[in-house]
Amino acid sequence: MKGLTKELIQEIQHSTENKSYRVAQHAVTTNGIFKAAQNIQAINENYFNFSVDIDDHLVTNQNHSGRCWMFACLNILRSHIETQYEIENFELSQNYLYFWDKLEKANYFYQQILATANKKLASRTVQYLLTTPQQDGGDWNLVLSLVEKYGLVPHYAMNETSCSIDSTELNTILNRKLRKDAYAIREMVDHHAKHCEVEMYIKHQLKIIYTILCTSLGTPPETFDFTFRTKTNTFEQYPNLTPLQFYQEYLTLDLTDYVAIINVPDESMPFHQLYQVQLSDNMIDGIPNYYVNVPIEQMKEFTIAQLKASEPVFFGCDVLKYFDRTKGIMSYDLYDFDALFDTTFTMPKGPRFVYRESLPTHAMVIGGVHIVNEQPIRWKVENSWGREIGDKGFFVMDDAWMSEFVYEVVIKKEFLSKDVLSVLEQEPTVLPFWNPMNPIAAQK
Repeated sequence: MKGLTKELIQEIQHSTENKSYRVAQHAVTTNGIFKAAQNIQAINENYFNFSVDIDDHLVTNQNHSGRCWMFACLNILRSHIETQYEIENFELSQNYLYFWDKLEKANYFYQQILATANKKLASRTVQYLLTTPQQDGGDWNLVLSLVEKYGLVPHYAMNETSCSIDSTELNTILNRKLRKDAYAIREMVDHHAKHCEVEMYIKHQLKIIYTILCTSLGTPPETFDFTFRTKTNTFEQYPNLTPLQFYQEYLTLDLTDYVAIINVPDESMPFHQLYQVQLSDNMIDGIPNYYVNVPIEQMKEFTIAQLKASEPVFFGCDVLKYFDRTKGIMSYDLYDFDALFDTTFTMPKGPRFVYRESLPTHAMVIGGVHIVNEQPIRWKVENSWGREIGDKGFFVMDDAWMSEFVYEVVIKKEFLSKDVLSVLEQEPTVLPFWNPMNPIAAQK
């Protein structure tokens, strides 16, 4: 191993003695790296017009929380309710599902700690569990598990609270308690406590977790009245519904008919195979979190087919890559870092994924696409970061950006090809929990 010698440092210093370096230094020290590298041409080419445009919702706001996956999924579901009942700008309660997600994740953690109680504390699995006992992240199938078990309620039936708007304090308290309980569970097992005694301990702690959640997020409603005015100003009401009844009887949509399609072009994850990631669920008895890996061309084909059928598309991406939050532009040519620093930063998508330079970190909704000569040029994106950014909260994503930084879309089976549908019959390849596709580890 070689250290930095004085001679090597002097050689490096001499390499910066040129006009190009000084111009770049002036630009960056005055404006910052991203502004200095921004490409105005990419901004001019990405404007908010789309040949297929099916999304004009009032954009929601997840505020200071990691619930993008939940907001994105519920934004898909609300579009069906709006169409079914002829409502404008209906919204489902994200806080309601957030409550049950927190409780289920607590139980999932307890059960995994119990299952690994005989492993060494220093084992990779136990340390992974203890690093973040629970958090806000998730994915489509995790929402599906919650909805199938707990149903849905309108936003007005369980509004946001201070602790859902900013989840920092709640996550701190929950993780502090869960780690303390993990210590107690492992101590009980180490001292040969009976299994029923450990189960009773976990049951008691879940009661405390429930109380913490009620105190922080409010108590989930057992019944509510579904009331609304239609586009023609007709008042409708369906009184005294349970959340499950609302989902099962008043939403004519089979959520199990959707498939998570991913694009990871790396030899470690061959295309047209079914994948599952260890420790990527939010509940013990939930719906398996499966993914089908396909080439990007197929992913786009399925997405366009669903959009043309007037149904928006849930998707997961690495949102902060080549992205201007204020302008709402996601463009692969948005920043010319290579020219600014006279080097290269780019890697192919597959290696970028496995080397953890890029992974799915955020979920949103695709609500439109601009097609020229049967080829997608740019895509309309509905985010959940409020209406003050982009075009009233909507973003535009160019097609090259989609190819490079979109990792997942959720598609109805009717829009998938036969070869992809046949993959669903396979036994899944189980990926280790440290795989970047793990939505819990990525904290979407």
